Amino acid sequence: MRNSVFDPMMGSIERYMDLLSARQKLVASNIANVDTPGYKTKDIDFQFEFMSLMKDENPNVVEAPGLTVHNDGNNVNLDREARLLMENDMRFNVASNLMRSQFRTLHLAIDEGKTS
Repeated sequence: MRNSVFDPMMGSIERYMDLLSARQKLVASNIANVDTPGYKTKDIDFQFEFMSLMKDENPNVVEAPGLTVHNDGNNVNLDREARLLMENDMRFNVASNLMRSQFRTLHLAIDEGKTS
């Protein structure tokens, strides 16, 4: 388990942001390979990985199930990938705001300690 210098919540947020980052790279790779014959869409089992945040491992990459395979063997669905990009962006923004809030709280505690 990765330990945060500040507190366990910040460490969890950091791991969550790492997970989102890994998913963003996979989605970008899927989009880049939209015209690659035989390419299979890759994803992270996000729910499983989210529940396992305390592990300090790379997320398990799997082929995305249930997608329509085109004649060339490719199964990238641009609508799905665009939705995942937007969803990932929203999640990352929430995590960033939580992290900023934690830093603000830490900053306030430090400032209060100086005046005591």
